[in-house]
Amino acid sequence: MDQTKSKALFTKACDVIPGGVNSPVRAFKSVGGTPPFISHAKGAHIFDVDGNKYVDFIGSWGPMILGHANDEVLGEIARVMEKGTSFGAPTELEITMAEAIIERVPAVDVVRLVNSGTEATMSAIRLARGVTKRDKCIKFNGCYHGHGDSFLIAAGSGATTLGIPNSPGVTKATAQDTLLANFNDIESVKEVFEKYPEDIACVIVEPIAGNMGCIPPQDNFLQDLRTLCSKYNALLIFDEVMTGFRVARGGANELYGVDPDLLCFGKVIGGGLPIGAYGGKRDLMNHVAPAGPVYQAGTLSGNPVAVTAGLETLKRLTPEVYETLEEIGGYMQSKLHDIITKNGYPLSQTRVGSMVCLFFTPNEVRNFADVQKCDLEKFNLFFHEMLKQGVYLAPSQFEAGFLGICHTKEIIDEVAEKAQKALSVVFS
Repeated sequence: MDQTKSKALFTKACDVIPGGVNSPVRAFKSVGGTPPFISHAKGAHIFDVDGNKYVDFIGSWGPMILGHANDEVLGEIARVMEKGTSFGAPTELEITMAEAIIERVPAVDVVRLVNSGTEATMSAIRLARGVTKRDKCIKFNGCYHGHGDSFLIAAGSGATTLGIPNSPGVTKATAQDTLLANFNDIESVKEVFEKYPEDIACVIVEPIAGNMGCIPPQDNFLQDLRTLCSKYNALLIFDEVMTGFRVARGGANELYGVDPDLLCFGKVIGGGLPIGAYGGKRDLMNHVAPAGPVYQAGTLSGNPVAVTAGLETLKRLTPEVYETLEEIGGYMQSKLHDIITKNGYPLSQTRVGSMVCLFFTPNEVRNFADVQKCDLEKFNLFFHEMLKQGVYLAPSQFEAGFLGICHTKEIIDEVAEKAQKALSVVFS
């Protein structure tokens, strides 16, 4: 596989951009090698500057459910751009987007548009603290909610200890307000609440953990979180930046039937353009400025270009599309299952709708500690073998993969054949 131009661009980028990339995972540090520099994309495929073609299972990290460069979505973006790209003033499109989210998500009455998923989660945490007059927040090891200071916290000596910063620039004081528990381990959450019964403003969780692979909630985990938060008068926040409008028309809120107090969105509602949102019940959201005292603002929030891309994407995500996505996801899962069982490979896989992950461990994966036991060397080898064959996977064992309606059964059959070849090399 020729990477001459990508290597030259990466060298050049490292001179002017930290690490040569604008989001760390793109640097390929965890898997090694040179990241392909993408020139264009269409449908289920992306193309790099060296002319290599890949079947794409990243999909801009989730939003490209309709495939890359959808003609209808691009047409609407172009039409709206002719009128202007941003005004710093209200537009009717913002109302339409808010109504579209509210109509789809059972737990949302009122929505505030922002510019990214990180901004949505940061704002939701501030709102929770402002409403409850409490400082502490529970998050889960392995769940990622953007790069806000409150979220860049690693575990101390145990799941219920106060967090310590895992990035320079995050103060110890900030870290001390973030408490940690383990995903799919409700007892670890109970211990934290029992230790700080009057101090916890909220629990924030990815309802399907997508930043340690793809790990669904088990054993009524989300329902039990809802019960605990209600018992201790803390708010429950679903970070649906990744799952919202991907795993179901109404996201994980609809899929699992658990109503959080606040929800955060991104990815899909921008159709690949930068956007985010947070929302919840009216009495909570009315605390947000200018309706209330909890301040949050953004110059480009709700800009017509990003909103249009998202609206046109949502319009096309009909119930029939989600049925298709489920069928595609199930088909890929069955193909991989056949490969794993036929050859006795020490692998496991998870899937929720069109979110997928292949783990390089034979054991069930329930939380971050389980993912850390994966054979990362074998994953890295598999990743590069697939890349050579023209399949672009997430360059980390700790990331989910994403399917779209352009991933036909024919494409999946092709990818399964390549996976068989790659795995035979990995386990030879």
